[in-house]
Amino acid sequence: TATASKLNIGQKLSEGKTKQIFELVDQPGLVLVQSKDQITAGNAARKDQMEGKAAIANKTTCCVFKLLQESGIKTAFVQQHSETAFTAAHCEMIPIEWVCRRVATGSFLKRNPGVKEGYRFTPLKMEMFFKDDANNDPQWSEEQVLAAKFSLAGLTIGQCEVDIMNRSTVAIFEILEKAWATQNCTLVDMKIEFGVNVKTREIVLSDVIDNDSWRLWPAGDRSQQKDKQVYRDLKEVTPEAMQMVKRNFEWVSERVQLLLEPQASGRVVVLMGSTSDMAHCEKIKKACTSYGLPCILRVTSAHKGPDETLRIKAEYEGDGVPTIFVAVAGRSNGLGPVMSGNTAYPVINCPPLTPDWGAQDVWSSLRLPSGLGCSTILSPDAAAQFAAQIIGLSNHLVWCKLRASMLNTWVSLKLADQKLQACSL
Repeated sequence: TATASKLNIGQKLSEGKTKQIFELVDQPGLVLVQSKDQITAGNAARKDQMEGKAAIANKTTCCVFKLLQESGIKTAFVQQHSETAFTAAHCEMIPIEWVCRRVATGSFLKRNPGVKEGYRFTPLKMEMFFKDDANNDPQWSEEQVLAAKFSLAGLTIGQCEVDIMNRSTVAIFEILEKAWATQNCTLVDMKIEFGVNVKTREIVLSDVIDNDSWRLWPAGDRSQQKDKQVYRDLKEVTPEAMQMVKRNFEWVSERVQLLLEPQASGRVVVLMGSTSDMAHCEKIKKACTSYGLPCILRVTSAHKGPDETLRIKAEYEGDGVPTIFVAVAGRSNGLGPVMSGNTAYPVINCPPLTPDWGAQDVWSSLRLPSGLGCSTILSPDAAAQFAAQIIGLSNHLVWCKLRASMLNTWVSLKLADQKLQACSL
């Protein structure tokens, strides 16, 4: 991380209850987000100093943003600068808190009498709150957000922008939920905020995500909660009570680092019948790499050297690493079916079809003897995606990349449609 002396810190742009934002004189378009040792509840109706909170909160939020960015989520985060600060893209903040709930608890129960605590929302429950401390952050409907016609960094917040933030909030929650599940922790609910990047005019995840932002229940047990709710629930703020709150925050900041580590390994082994198929295989490897999957290319022919094909198969079965085999064979594909009949690992056929005989050749991948279970996917990118989906069942980092990719595809279509409609008017 950079040292403080390397940054030319300018004027304070804003200050909230738990952080300050400073301009960076030599880096236009970037800001420094400096955390504070203050902890608050009830819109600062309760307010205390907690020594070391700034470092704990900064460590937590930097890890969360790294996970999201490595998954493919667009955020304002750039890099950690010091123990208590990070640099970020300068954004004009949209004054809406997006709250995503998996489990009913807290204020939702007060606003919805009759709903029992612990009710599970499937799909996730989305709520919006207008940031207005004087009026205790009132809940807003989508129609109210649209009626406000917020204009930030030259971007007017309309239906398209609201839809993008809604979808993004769900994806961000699901990624963090999946990550926390590896630590046997239930992500109960979470609030996030978006901003408009002043340079790109893109909507990105902004502000911070730390232990103030969510409810986190180890083993799904509320009595073990590790989030700020422990501080909210204090009947009396004593030094001993504050130490307990601090230990909870430290627990989260230590565990959150583990979210960046894969819980299971996995790899893709591409078997090609001939080096003439190399270009096809390289496309599979490139797509696998985008999901963080190791991909190994091998040459073997089930027709011309079945013993060698089975020896290569055994080589990857013997070390315990979960493996997806992708068979790339043109003309008559014996490679995929032979592999499928001799391994318990998944096999994907991805034949490189040619214009002349492709329509006939594909049947050797589709019409298989009984007892074989290999799938057939013609697109190299899609074959890699399918392999990632299988490995993602046990590797949350791969799953997170897939989930972010789904969101980004949806957003690109939404923006393309918006642009087309604007041209048509």
